[in-house]
Amino acid sequence: MTNPTIPATKTARRGAILDVLAGQAVTSQEQLRRELAGRGIETTQATLSRDLLEMRATKVRNTEGIQVYSVPDADGGHTHEAEASQSRLVRWCQDLLVATDLADNLLVLRTPVGAANLLGSAIDAVRMEGIVGTIAGDDTILLVCRTRQDGEAVQNTLLRLADPTQSGTADGADAPHQTH
Repeated sequence: MTNPTIPATKTARRGAILDVLAGQAVTSQEQLRRELAGRGIETTQATLSRDLLEMRATKVRNTEGIQVYSVPDADGGHTHEAEASQSRLVRWCQDLLVATDLADNLLVLRTPVGAANLLGSAIDAVRMEGIVGTIAGDDTILLVCRTRQDGEAVQNTLLRLADPTQSGTADGADAPHQTH
């Protein structure tokens, strides 16, 4: 997987912070600073502290009982709540996914009128591997995938999640892969 080009802006840095906190358990600012540096984002401890304060970051206990940084995500949940994001995606796929259509690496999803943003936000929150971006309109969502194979994998995952007889597997085989 290729890494996106990240501009040297406060908004881009904060987007990267959100991605890091959603993808792994971060227990210290130093750990977060190293993860950002690994993505090509150099920042000072003072700037990172200010970012976390302004992003309303808090330390919370994750499911393993470890205190980790968390910030509110785009869908209103917290970045450390991957299981809750997964549950929302399953629910919205079952309730809102009407049809899918794959055109090379572009996956088009259809929803009832007014529901595309709900499903699109749930897809964004789980940060599925292979998705470059999501655009949601009124009843249509466009997922731009890296490759046709990624598009097929995402399509298959979403269709399995939409099927109530398939999405509740105990082994987690149908869980979308998150980017890390």
